[in-house]
Amino acid sequence: MSKVVETRSMLLQVLILVFFFFSAFVKNGNAGITSTFIRSEWPSNDIPLDNEVFEVPKGHNAPQQVHITQGDYNGKAVIISWVTPDEPGTSKVQYGVSKNYDFTAEGTVRNYTFYNYTSGYIHQCLVDGLEYDTKYYYKIDSGDSYREFWFQTPPKINPDIAYKFGIIGDLGQTYNSLSTLEHYMQSGAQAVLFVGDLAYADRYMYNDVGIRWDTWGRFVERSAAYQPWMWSAGNHEIEYMPDMGEVIPFKSYLNRYPTPHLASKSSSPLWYAIRRASAHIIVLSSYSPFVKYTPQWEWLRKELKRVDREKTPWLIVLMHVPIYNSNEAHFMEGESMRAVFEEWFVHYKVDVIFAGHVHAYERSYRISNIHYNVSGGDCYPVADKSAPVYITVGDGGNQEGLAERFRDPQPDYSAFREASYGHSTLEIKNKTHALYHWNRNDDGKKVSTDAFVLHNQHW
Repeated sequence: MSKVVETRSMLLQVLILVFFFFSAFVKNGNAGITSTFIRSEWPSNDIPLDNEVFEVPKGHNAPQQVHITQGDYNGKAVIISWVTPDEPGTSKVQYGVSKNYDFTAEGTVRNYTFYNYTSGYIHQCLVDGLEYDTKYYYKIDSGDSYREFWFQTPPKINPDIAYKFGIIGDLGQTYNSLSTLEHYMQSGAQAVLFVGDLAYADRYMYNDVGIRWDTWGRFVERSAAYQPWMWSAGNHEIEYMPDMGEVIPFKSYLNRYPTPHLASKSSSPLWYAIRRASAHIIVLSSYSPFVKYTPQWEWLRKELKRVDREKTPWLIVLMHVPIYNSNEAHFMEGESMRAVFEEWFVHYKVDVIFAGHVHAYERSYRISNIHYNVSGGDCYPVADKSAPVYITVGDGGNQEGLAERFRDPQPDYSAFREASYGHSTLEIKNKTHALYHWNRNDDGKKVSTDAFVLHNQHW
């Protein structure tokens, strides 16, 4: 018995040592790592339209492309969206804590055109007044066919509550995308923070643009119908195609993927904030005006002041274009947003900023470049304990392929980088610590590759 106790004691000491090693690694900014891993890459081609992953549900006018997102500021509501392909049907959602479905909510319906494509009937229904930490069943009935799903509401907002987020970006609809999605669904995460570039439908022309939005909606339904995906828009959602007569930015995205922007007093669905469990999550739009006095700038200035770290100690920001990126792809594209917002991120001690856009993975140390100006000051990033960790996860699997050319030498601010497909998880343990993992898709297998303990900036 004493040997068992001694063994357990030694194991505990080892775990503590590992814990402090990772803590020091993140805090002190040791030499960064450029992974030498080279994968035998699957072709970055979109999955054929007749593949089973895009299967249309059986039944006349059956609801499809079902997905949910948080519907309010504090996690007691969801917005349920779906498409009926042939006719409007009803926009009602039946829901309850059992399949008796004791409650009903009424939504809205719309459709839109893009070139000569006309979408199906897009339904969006706010289901609010929910109880925290409760499993709800819901039923969508088109009048001729119905489908049933479920979701779990988050725990009540509390600084010490545990919660696990998944982070995915630049997903697309290739076999690599499928690998990422299937691996994510095995992670045990409870909600997705999506950092932009969804369907890559803009890689197509004419009616195929709309068709590829439909296939992507059916593709992600296996996850997005059962847990909330928090959306942010990337460059592939802009769809500015004047040769086809389409000049309204984000037309398809805004029709299909609602956000709870009004709950955070935002004037646009492209930027908003939510509180969930012990996290305050801010979503920014890299492709909307953000310089001083613009609506997004004014909104963020006020939203940061609303953050209460006593209730939601974890402050997380999502954007599409990374502020710090040492890949040749999209190098310094985030510099304009950095110049505008970085000082705020440091002042309010943002814990972590997730971005996509670059089709590779990279994590920074805590650094800032807030002393730079055109007439003087430091012109390079320096270690800063008040700064966020910047993480790029634009490696979901889209058809454009990997961004394999990193700049050499590796900058001092870059902790780890690798050109592979994958997804991340952020597992909040309490108000002081969270566990972060990046999981590589290694030829279809999930491989945990980069991991560290994230220390909360406030506590």
